[in-house]
Amino acid sequence: MMEQRNRVVQVSRFGDPEALEIVDARLPTAGRGEVRVRVLASSLNYTEVLIRRHLYPQTMRLRPPFVMGYDVVGVIDQLGEGVHDFQIGDRVADMTVVGSNAEYRTLRANDLTRVPVGVDAAEAAALILSWTTAYQLLHRAAKVQQGQRVLVHGAAGAVGQALLVLGRLAGLELWGTVRSEHMALVQNLGAAPIDYQHEDFTRILPGGFDVIVDGVGEDGYRRSYAALKPGGLLCAIGFSASVQAQRRMLPIVMEIARLYLWRLLPGGKRARFYSVNAMRARHPAWFKEDLEQLFELLASGAIRPRIAGRISFEEVADAHRRLEAGGLEGKLVLCPDLPSRRNQRAA
Repeated sequence: MMEQRNRVVQVSRFGDPEALEIVDARLPTAGRGEVRVRVLASSLNYTEVLIRRHLYPQTMRLRPPFVMGYDVVGVIDQLGEGVHDFQIGDRVADMTVVGSNAEYRTLRANDLTRVPVGVDAAEAAALILSWTTAYQLLHRAAKVQQGQRVLVHGAAGAVGQALLVLGRLAGLELWGTVRSEHMALVQNLGAAPIDYQHEDFTRILPGGFDVIVDGVGEDGYRRSYAALKPGGLLCAIGFSASVQAQRRMLPIVMEIARLYLWRLLPGGKRARFYSVNAMRARHPAWFKEDLEQLFELLASGAIRPRIAGRISFEEVADAHRRLEAGGLEGKLVLCPDLPSRRNQRAA
């Protein structure tokens, strides 16, 4: 009898998308306190470009080969010893950072969040990193209040869209910087679009913004800090400008560290770097509560993440190229059950 194998997306070396390869690995077995899931969906995030290029702080100690995949929605097909709160057939989700671009994987039962019946698996996966990040930025880090004025950089991206949708639900006044071709999208999401290539966002609101969320890091976040009102908060969440410029990790880390020195400047402005993993490590219950809340909003139809494409294993490398190029208006989601387009064409 042929041994069942596990198809995975593996990083063979740090670098470009050609470093990704599809391999057949051994089928994992659930250990004590674990479950094994058959993966239904695993979203692809810009963060994984950083992981692949060895620019992501949380994975700096990893060395190839390892399996990609930041988040997962799956159905339990095996229970490990000591697991009593779940049953075979339950649909669950987790944020794993790596390891979920696979047909099967094991997960710690204590980390799992239940996925409501009837919720689309790809849409659920799209919430795990991007929308939980947005929810926690607004309600855990910034503690926003109704009527506050919030600027979102990269507003057409996955986290940006989530911030606008959740910000509107929270009663915020919203602006978003985007390319000109995405201005209609941002406007439809309830925010005032700013064409960053032709408009100066520091001049949009003379009194300054209450909160600015910056995942770009242009000019070391200086202009975002300058656009705050006295007492305002800058939440840095990424550094895509430095990645595009192919800068090394040390200068990027120094820019992030400088954010905390700005607290000493007069004017009462605040700055911090938000990490969803650091927040989860400090407050694990928050992550589960917030993801459950998002799943409830998805099940009720109050929110609906955009899916740019559902892809097969053979399309992962091309998906990474699309992520690096930018301009996507939704999430790319790996669906292991989806047949490859090559096989579809052959049929």
